[in-house]
Amino acid sequence: MMEKLNQQIRGIDQQLEEQVKNDPVAQRLCSVPGIGPVTALLFISVVDQVERFSSAHRLAAYLGLVPREFSSGEKRFRGRITKAGNPRLRFLLVEAAWRIICRPRPETEHLQRWTEGISERHGRNVAVVALARKLSGILYAIWRDGTEFQSPARRRSAKEVLTA
Repeated sequence: MMEKLNQQIRGIDQQLEEQVKNDPVAQRLCSVPGIGPVTALLFISVVDQVERFSSAHRLAAYLGLVPREFSSGEKRFRGRITKAGNPRLRFLLVEAAWRIICRPRPETEHLQRWTEGISERHGRNVAVVALARKLSGILYAIWRDGTEFQSPARRRSAKEVLTA
């Protein structure tokens, strides 16, 4: 029975990879470290039209990756994330953030350093959700601009080649 299920899973994985090959937006989204076919395709289906959002901050709020705010007069208190929007996409973005943190790679070094700074101040779980929010912004920008992910190190080496 397990072998039959594993065959079905492999078949579905192949179908997802085919969908990514046929969709240029999904291909660009998969260039982001930690983002695979499932996350890319779900992001596309949830967002639907990237033009609906005027900024990455609005998209993060739509996905429920921003903190609740309880304000009264001059006092301001920020709570846990709102968890509005699609819970599966939010889960996959958080899992992608964990993958970036737990599996160091040269192209994600800048994201890891940024997350470590937040982790020192606010704790690891808050830092992971902040990285998930940052990933949603990166995916938004890649889709909106029609570009692929480039780490700062890769951008620097490209500039050096152009100026030489």
